[in-house]
Amino acid sequence: MIYVVATLTVKPETRAELIAGAQACIAETRKEAGNIAYDLHESVTDPTKMVFVEQWENAEALEPHRKSDHMRAFGRIVVNCLTAPPKIEVITPADVVVR
Repeated sequence: MIYVVATLTVKPETRAELIAGAQACIAETRKEAGNIAYDLHESVTDPTKMVFVEQWENAEALEPHRKSDHMRAFGRIVVNCLTAPPKIEVITPADVVVR
């Protein structure tokens, strides 16, 4: 299992546009093979920060996602809404024993 955390810094005047565009992308992504969860979050301390948290069965499931029509459509919206490139991290659960 892998997670993707994508942090976006959004122009305040385009926040509503980004959220509206994200709704269709989220709905379609949740139907994709290998997707477990795909959610958009907002910072409680910085209204310009939006964070996607994704959960996937494996890294192989990401390739079709990146090439999907809904991601391309969302990308055309996002490019006009950001003040900086997105920060995207792919992470895995740590193998930690808690006692």
